[in-house]
Amino acid sequence: MHFSERMNRFGEGIFSKLLDLKRQKEEKGEEVIDLSVGTPNIPPAAHIRQALCEAAAKLENYTYAIHDQKELLEAVATWYNRRYNVNLDPDLEICSLLGSQEGLAHISFSMIDEGDTVLVPDPCYPIFASGPLLAGASLFYMPQRKENHYVINFSDIPEDVAKKAKFMLVSYPNNPTTAMAPDSFYEELIVFAKKYEIMVLHDNAYSELVFDGRKCGSFLQFEGAKEVGVEFNSLSKTYGLAGARIGFCVGNKEIVEKLKTLKSNLDYGMFLPIQQAAIAAITGDQSCVNDTRSAYERRRNVLCDSFNRIGWKMMPPEATMFVWAKIPDGFPDSMTFALELMEKTGVLVTPGSAFGTLGEGYARLALVQDEEMLHRAVELIEKSGILRKSI
Repeated sequence: MHFSERMNRFGEGIFSKLLDLKRQKEEKGEEVIDLSVGTPNIPPAAHIRQALCEAAAKLENYTYAIHDQKELLEAVATWYNRRYNVNLDPDLEICSLLGSQEGLAHISFSMIDEGDTVLVPDPCYPIFASGPLLAGASLFYMPQRKENHYVINFSDIPEDVAKKAKFMLVSYPNNPTTAMAPDSFYEELIVFAKKYEIMVLHDNAYSELVFDGRKCGSFLQFEGAKEVGVEFNSLSKTYGLAGARIGFCVGNKEIVEKLKTLKSNLDYGMFLPIQQAAIAAITGDQSCVNDTRSAYERRRNVLCDSFNRIGWKMMPPEATMFVWAKIPDGFPDSMTFALELMEKTGVLVTPGSAFGTLGEGYARLALVQDEEMLHRAVELIEKSGILRKSI
């Protein structure tokens, strides 16, 4: 059999590999505490679940959705105005996604031709790179360095690369580094994008998961943003709807229109009961958002304080549902550390190398376990003696 040469650009996804390791260990009856995949374990609030259940009981909701319901589009516009002070045209500037990952995987097909240059961060969430690669892009990696607080420095992009770049992907609060970007970054981003006629895709999945009283807005709230790009947003983390797959692409009407046209040839829209759950989430009681943020902040404190106490030094993140930690001394690379950690303790983390070259030497820990389980993970690691290799 002869398969697409395109697939030669890809290996098995890191999260599939980690899942296999988890299954092998569990089949032996061994304990596993999974801090690798960012799968929220905080369920949707009762009013969101009720909206989903009531809509799922209606027989007429089992037809093809085809288009986003007008009620959903208007709800998203209201949400963005209330939460981010951004005005959106419901008919022209909003497109639903079957999860933001789906949108990030497909949008490149509506924006580039084979061989076009796309700018992506390093390190970055894997779909930022694999989406454009699927469409045949040539990637240029924009460094996110610790010494610059993991914020992209536009001077790191050579002018000849900028001139031929078609679009760029950015995301703050950032996965995996957990960094937030200052307002000045977005102002520079818009000037840079206009100068070189580069379209911008900003992923804003973690704008509600910011800690210690910090605030986070939207790329689109900055003057000129809608002239150059769009923003992706998701209900997965904020409202506990990860499995429902609800995301949105909003902003520049030309980019949104092209994505809508592409998606009309790929899928039949979001299941109508899930659209109703989305409406309930973004228009209903928002106290659940504060509760979720507080839960992740407590988990962050437990994890970071406990690991710092036993000798694995890590900085508490400003935002997101992750901790980005330098691996302990004594390990040659992040994959070796992750595998040995899993073997000796049953605690599963994601090696930083999975996120790009500049992720090497780090590990990402997801705050997806209750505080009791986080204490247990620390206990297992302390007892294993694995951190003593760094002494």
